[in-house]
Amino acid sequence: MKQVLEGSHAVSEAVRLARVQVVSAYPITPQTHIVEAISEFCSDGTMDARFICVESEHSAMAAVIGASNAGVRAFTATSSHGLALMHELLHWASGARLPIVMAEVNRALAPGWNIWTDQTDSLAQRDTGWIQLYCEDGQEVLDTTLEAFRLAEAVNLPVMVVLDAFFLSHTFEPVDVPDQDTVDRFLPPFDPRFRLDTKNPCAFGPITGPDRYMEIRRDIQAAMDRAPEVLAAVEQEFFSLFGRRYGAVDAFLCDDAEVILVVSGTAAATCRQAVGDLRKTGERVGMLKIRLFRPFPATEIRAILPKAPKVAVVDRNVSFGAGGIFAQEVKAALALHKGNTAVYSYIAGLGGRDITTATFQEIYLTTKDTPTPPAESVWVGLAQEERA
Repeated sequence: MKQVLEGSHAVSEAVRLARVQVVSAYPITPQTHIVEAISEFCSDGTMDARFICVESEHSAMAAVIGASNAGVRAFTATSSHGLALMHELLHWASGARLPIVMAEVNRALAPGWNIWTDQTDSLAQRDTGWIQLYCEDGQEVLDTTLEAFRLAEAVNLPVMVVLDAFFLSHTFEPVDVPDQDTVDRFLPPFDPRFRLDTKNPCAFGPITGPDRYMEIRRDIQAAMDRAPEVLAAVEQEFFSLFGRRYGAVDAFLCDDAEVILVVSGTAAATCRQAVGDLRKTGERVGMLKIRLFRPFPATEIRAILPKAPKVAVVDRNVSFGAGGIFAQEVKAALALHKGNTAVYSYIAGLGGRDITTATFQEIYLTTKDTPTPPAESVWVGLAQEERA
C-alpha cells in the first residue's frame, strides 16, 4: 500500500513489519521521529514489543545488547553525538556477534553545534565491526531496514542503516509499505544460534587471552567477507517478493563514461539528475552510487570504475589529515587493478550545506579539465571569504 511517509517513519514502519521484540533508544535530533512512532506502536498494541526508556544512547545500546543476547530481535536508532557516545558498546555488539539493527541518521558533529547532515558520525564508526548501508530515499530506507534484519541474522553481525538528516529523515514522499503476511514470508521469526538460557548456563564476553583473541577477530572478518554474498541472496529473495533491489552499488550510465561521479546517500538523486542533464549536452559522464560501505564492495568497484579514465569521488565527510573517506576506500580498491583510472577526491555538503546539480556539474568539469588529481581532497562550495 502506498503511503506518503517521512523518511524517519519509513524506518518505523519497517521495524513494525519486522516484528521487532525489544526497542531501546534515547531521543536526539534528527533521529527522534523514528522512535517516537515506534513508542506509539508499542503503547497502542500495534507492535507486540517492549520499548525500554533509558538515560543515554550508551544505555540504549547496552539494553539492546542484553535483549539480543537473550535471543530476541532488537532495534535502536541514533544520530551524531549519540552514536559517538555508543562507540564503546558498538564493539561489544559486533564482538558478541549480535544481529542488532540500528538506524543512524547522519548528523554533523560539533563544535560548532550543528543538527544538519554529513556522514562523519557514521564513518567514524567504520572499524567497529558493523555492516553499514547508506540509503538514497524513503523506499530504500524501508526496504533496507527489512533486509538488514535478514542480513544481520544470517551472518551474526550488527547492521547500521544510514540515512541523511532532514534531506531524507524529515522529507515526505510516497513509499510502498508491504503487507505483513508478505514480510513474514521474507523475514521469519528470529531463531538465534545462541542465547542466554538459565537451563543451559554459559559465559558471554569473558576475558579472552592471547591464545584465542585473534581467532575471534578473524571470525568477525570472515563474517564480513560473507556479507556481500549474503546480501545479494537476500536482495534476490526480496526482489522476488516485492519487485525492488538496490545492490551493493548502483551504476548509472557508466559503460561509455569518461568521468564517473561516485556518491552515496541522498546526493545520489541529485547527481543522477546532473548526469542526465550533462548527457543531453553531449558529455560522457556516469554515476556510481555506493550503498554498502562496510564491508566495502571492492569487487563491484573494480568491475565498474576502470571503464572510465577518471573518477570523481564526492564525499560528504572528512577524515582530518587524510581527506574524503569514500575516496580513500575507492583508491584502495583500485590499487590492485592494473588500469590507469585516476581518482579525484572532493569534499562537499558538510553540516547540511546543499549539494546541487550545479555542484556536480562543477565537479565534473573540474575533473575533466584537470590532467592529474591533486594530492589532497578539493573542497567544493566554500564561502568566498574562506577561500583565501
